[in-house]
Amino acid sequence: MTSMIVKAGIAALIALTGLSATAPTAAAAGSDLGVYVQYRDHDRDRHWRPDHRWRPAPRPRPGCAPRLAEQKASRMGLRRTRVVDVSRRTVTVVGFGWRGRDRVVFGNVRGCPVIRR
Repeated sequence: MTSMIVKAGIAALIALTGLSATAPTAAAAGSDLGVYVQYRDHDRDRHWRPDHRWRPAPRPRPGCAPRLAEQKASRMGLRRTRVVDVSRRTVTVVGFGWRGRDRVVFGNVRGCPVIRR
């Protein structure tokens, strides 16, 4: 009988300890209500022009920029690259590979796909 009373006392002690530990955290949370406004800058995609009118940002060119074609050719292994021809359909880049002079022809579309090497 005494062991049952001891076990009940220990259980009550554990329950009171747990209850006292949760009371301050529950009180700290509080019941605050608030209205929060999120700011969004709608003009971030526009540029300020000298004539004080708002204009939309310039759209990127749909084709292959010569600078991007040079960078892609240098990543392909050509050294001292330069653009020698830009037509409506192709961008031609020349440089030096490990066998000597070499050229790469890129398509003049987005992503600069390689047409011939």
